[in-house]
Order: sequence, then structure tokens, then C-alpha cells
Amino acid sequence: MSLKCSTSDTQNNLVGLGFFEKYLTFWVFLCIVVGIGLGYFIPGFFQVIGHAEIFKVNIPVAVLIWLMIIPMLLKVDFQVLHKVRSHWKGIGVTVFINWAIKPFSMAVLAWLFISHLFAPYLPADQIDSYIAGLIILAAAPCTAMVFVWSNLSNGEPNFTLSQVALNDVIMIFAFAPIVGFLLGLSSIIVPWETLFLSVVLYIVVPVFAAQIWRVGLLKKGGEPALQRTIQTLNPFSLTALLATLVLLFGFQGDQILSQPMVIVLLAVPILIQVYLNSGLAYLLNRKLGVAHCVAGPSALIGASNFFELAVATAISLFGFESGAALATVVGVLVEVPVMLSVVRLVNGTRNWYERSPEFRDSATL
Repeated sequence: MSLKCSTSDTQNNLVGLGFFEKYLTFWVFLCIVVGIGLGYFIPGFFQVIGHAEIFKVNIPVAVLIWLMIIPMLLKVDFQVLHKVRSHWKGIGVTVFINWAIKPFSMAVLAWLFISHLFAPYLPADQIDSYIAGLIILAAAPCTAMVFVWSNLSNGEPNFTLSQVALNDVIMIFAFAPIVGFLLGLSSIIVPWETLFLSVVLYIVVPVFAAQIWRVGLLKKGGEPALQRTIQTLNPFSLTALLATLVLLFGFQGDQILSQPMVIVLLAVPILIQVYLNSGLAYLLNRKLGVAHCVAGPSALIGASNFFELAVATAISLFGFESGAALATVVGVLVEVPVMLSVVRLVNGTRNWYERSPEFRDSATL
């Protein structure tokens, strides 16, 4: 089956990237300042929030996470899973990168940089926690923002939809075992009950709630009603993310002020991992003769992370004040500028990509 891509140039096109998403890095910096300030002036408020738990689940955080994730999952259509066969090469590459390469490469990078190269410059009692946070961040492929990255790279929409739907299904079953396995290899104690509870609360429940809501909206008002609801909820979703970050930095303020270089050092393995995995996915697709409009989103999905889930899981497993929670937030901090740079690389190398002998001979999916 052949596929011809659109020839329009999207390198500088920011259609689909809303105001909050476009400046997400700025908002995270603002949350750092506000969170640290509030944590210093009203520490009692944050202590109350931190102790609002039932069965080790922080209720305010759970509500914020659901507000974050459910509107994003409304975009996912599991009915397109039957189209996986139409894009089997690109799908295969992305699944391979997301589940066989990315979590394990991050574990290696975390061990190399956090446990060894950067260890003298990091708090010794948080080393394991930082590694855990980086592993959690890499173990969940992005769900929502990939629609934006795909649009910016002229991605084939049916491929993106089917890939995201498949990743969400895999995530329900694979996230906890992979995280538990890699934490165990790193000699980090795995609170299995809390890990599985996090999967239920932050993956299973939101997926089913979003799909029930999606079906209801489509029955009542069709696609226009669904899109209106997504647009209406989007600001609430991003506000919930920023509120979670304010809470997190309210607890992390002392550590950040005493060790400001921690954030920069944690960003290093994240940056390497993004470029490593996106580049590998891009090259594998080129070798297989996959059309550029599939290879682009494949590389982007292979590199980006479901940072909302990562933040929630890290907080549930290790707490607000943990290095794991801070490490996942660094992923939020670098997400937009780094992924936009990958979009530019993908768009800027399209002519080189299509000069591949495999691409010219097959141009098939």
C-alpha cells in the first residue's frame, strides 16, 4: 500500500499549538517561582495538602491529574485500531522504540549520569529517587501533545490516531511491569501495591472515563460537539497541570534553592534520550521505506513522554518532596522546546529522507 504525503511546508507553522502549550516552558518557570515563594511564606498550606491522603492516594493531586489527563484522552479514538495494519511498518518501529528501547535507554543514561558522572554534584540521599523519576518519565509514551507534533510535521492523521490508541492499550498492561523491573534493576525498592494503584487511577480510570464521555458526545452532537468540548476543557487541563507543578515546587523549594544546578543536570539525560530515540525511529523508518508523513510522527511519538502520568506516578510512589517527582517535572520543563527542535529537524531533512533508495523503491507503509 503506497502513501503520498502532502508537500506543504510546516516547519514554522504553529497551528494546533495553543497559547499555553506554545509557552509551556515559560509557565513551568513561573510555577517554579510561585511554588517556591508560596512554600516559603505559607508552608502550612502545603503540609495540609501533602497529608490529604486516602490509601496512600493524595486526593487533591488525584483530582488535578484527572483534570489533566481525561480531556487529553478524549482525543483518542480506539475505533481506529483496525487501521494499524495499514501502517504496520511505522507502527512497528514506534512500538519498538517506545517499549523496547526508550525505558531501557533512559535507565542506562540515568545510571551513567546520575549515579556516576553527576553524583558528586547531587544530594546523595536523592540519587536513587532521581533515577526512579527518569525511568518513570521514559516508561510512558506521550498521548496528547503528539497530535500537535504530528500536525506540525505534516503527519498522516490516521497513523497518529492508531499509534496513540495502540500505545494507550499497551500502557495499561506494560507500564507497571516495565517500571517495576527497571526500578528493581536499579536496586530501588518498588512499592508494587502503590504502583498498580497508580496504573488503575491514572491510566485505566481516565481511559475508560474519557471513552464513555467521548461516545456520549458523539452520539448527541457528533464530531462538532466533541471538538467543542475538547476546546472548552483544554484550559482546565493545562491549569490543572500548572497547579500540580506549583504544589510540587512548594514542597521542593528548599532543595532547589540549595542545589539550583539539579534541574540542569537532570535535563541532560532527558535531552540525550529524546534525540537518541527520535533519531533511531527516524532512521529505522527511512531504512524500511516508510513515507515521511508517517516517519515524522513516528519519530516524535518515539521521543516524547506522557509527563502528566509520570508526575502523578512519581508523586504517588515517592511523594511531593522526592527527587523522583522533581525529575519528572524537568521533563515538563524541556518538553516543548526540545520537541519543537525535533519537529524542525524532521521537516528540514525531508528531502534527504526521500532520497533513500529504500524509500524510492517502495514508499510503502
